[in-house]
Amino acid sequence: MSPEPRSPLAGIAENLKAVFGEIGYTTAGIAELLGPDYTAAMHAGQPAAVRYRLRALPASPLGVAVAAFVLRDPVDVDTLAGVIGTGVLHELVDAHLAERLDEGRRVRVLIDIRPHMIAGRQQWVFSDADASMTEHVPGPDHVLGVGAASLSLLQATPTTPTGRVLDLGTGSGVQLLGQAGVCSEITGTDVHRRALEFAEATLIDSGVDAQLLEGSWFDPVAGREFDRIIANPPFVVGPPQIAHVYRDSGMDLDGATRLVVEQSCTHLAPGGSAHLLGAWVHQDHRSWQQRVADWLPDDGFAAWIIERDSVSPAQYVATWLADESLDLRGREAAERTRQWLEHFDRAGVTGVGFGFIAIQRLGLAESTSRSDILAETLTQYFEDPLGPEVVEYFARSQWLRDQTRDSILSARYRVRPSVALEDVKVADAAAGMGFTDVTLRLSRMDGPRWSHDVDTHLAAVISGLNPEGLNLAETLELYAVARGIEEQDLHDEAIAAVVDLVRHGLLLPAELLEGFPVDSVGSAR
Repeated sequence: MSPEPRSPLAGIAENLKAVFGEIGYTTAGIAELLGPDYTAAMHAGQPAAVRYRLRALPASPLGVAVAAFVLRDPVDVDTLAGVIGTGVLHELVDAHLAERLDEGRRVRVLIDIRPHMIAGRQQWVFSDADASMTEHVPGPDHVLGVGAASLSLLQATPTTPTGRVLDLGTGSGVQLLGQAGVCSEITGTDVHRRALEFAEATLIDSGVDAQLLEGSWFDPVAGREFDRIIANPPFVVGPPQIAHVYRDSGMDLDGATRLVVEQSCTHLAPGGSAHLLGAWVHQDHRSWQQRVADWLPDDGFAAWIIERDSVSPAQYVATWLADESLDLRGREAAERTRQWLEHFDRAGVTGVGFGFIAIQRLGLAESTSRSDILAETLTQYFEDPLGPEVVEYFARSQWLRDQTRDSILSARYRVRPSVALEDVKVADAAAGMGFTDVTLRLSRMDGPRWSHDVDTHLAAVISGLNPEGLNLAETLELYAVARGIEEQDLHDEAIAAVVDLVRHGLLLPAELLEGFPVDSVGSAR
């Protein structure tokens, strides 16, 4: 990072963070001050409830900080100066990051400085004020703080040790914080200079020493390769225009996501991976899976594309107009809705999906191999971070690429300890009593919580697998003899099922257990 601050804010960030640590303006400190119910209200964007709670508490420096930096309420000048220091307060005002009110008797902070626990460390993220706590319409140059999308990407990005990291479109620097201590070199880029100023302030005393570069898309890092690329680009799907820098790319429909996917592939070092948020259109004439897969090279890459949700064009437009704090009943929103939906209709858009894209450039030995791409929906609820699963997914996929029919049969496996065998029955409507069998199902109770239906034969075979026991072929032979079944008839079904179960991590090849040990509940460590 440049030794000279880019902005006045970066120059005072160190002093502010020191004060915040002393007065307990931290995630834990605020939670203790407000209590669980009112902390939840704060996270839910209910400022009146937080304000009510503060009035009921004894005055304290922490309470003043919450009022000033979370609620952005006008605060008595002397009171705030007594908390953060007169010099720091004057610098905030002089930099137009706070404003004086009532002939200078009170002051209102105009930006957000929020505490967050990221990568196991207390951090403070500097950003523009959002609309969650005050009546505020984000402007075209708005710089986001820690939102739902950035939190999702944090959890979906691996934190295993790596070399060179690029955070494309770093914004306020949130994703950079997530890579603290795990990389040898880290770079953040943004087309928006104001974003880099916030990012520099965020990174002061954060444990992250990043190079911050200004420029469009991958231009600032032209010719460079990275071991890990992270991007939460402006991927809003719509007409080719820019109303808000943080969300609009100026590209038509899902062109921004396509650009980031294509150029990430050209900037990945062999063995490197990219972890992206993105959005894509649904159209009648082609599946979304094929559309996104076509953005990737035909050879030399593996990719896992996960659609977390999809919505109708009308719902999508309404969501993003509300993001601008527009009244959906008003004239402006009505006209914007008409224009946006007409654009979708002309393009044949029937829906918009969004989710995660994880890409791995294969090693030199596989550089000419056909790309291994899986695009699937993941709409089920889960809580575990996706980052460790992505790492394990690529390892499982590589193992599968290396196998033949015979090697799959000769391998040994372990059922993931978190897998449950569910015997699904429903009420017997015909009999009017009791239950009737529907299916047997193997389900993970950790990670993405994948489920696969199996028949009684496959369930029995899988239950007999042991990483130190019989291999798959021997287990099939033993089961066939016991049941009087032709062994060869079981092979094709078993091989197809094993491939699917390994891909989703319900079944783990013994060869991978050392690299990805599982604990008593089955989570990869």
